[in-house]
Amino acid sequence: QVQLVESGGGLVQPGGSLTLSCAASGSILNIYAMAWYRQAPGKQRELVAKITSAGSTNYADSVKGRFTISRDNAKTTAYLQMSSLKPEDTAVYYCNAQRLVVPVTYNYWGQGTQVTVSS
Repeated sequence: QVQLVESGGGLVQPGGSLTLSCAASGSILNIYAMAWYRQAPGKQRELVAKITSAGSTNYADSVKGRFTISRDNAKTTAYLQMSSLKPEDTAVYYCNAQRLVVPVTYNYWGQGTQVTVSS
């Protein structure tokens, strides 16, 4: 099992910045990717950004150039640096970890952290 704990959400004005953190614990040895998803009211959960153990990243088009995903050297904590925030970035942000135990891929989720962009 993998436990994920997110932190860093809150209220920020449009154009502001915020950094989310996701700390993984438990059976972290085989985690090969971590990601951030978000879900706005009435909408489906969507992928925001993903980073693999090799350091490859990919982003949703809506956040490219504004958000940056990273991991610490121990690969136990993932970060999402968000800048130039817009009201449409308002959502609950969820951390996700993918763990491979051949041949099965397991998905783990954090509890979510609210990000509200409003003046």
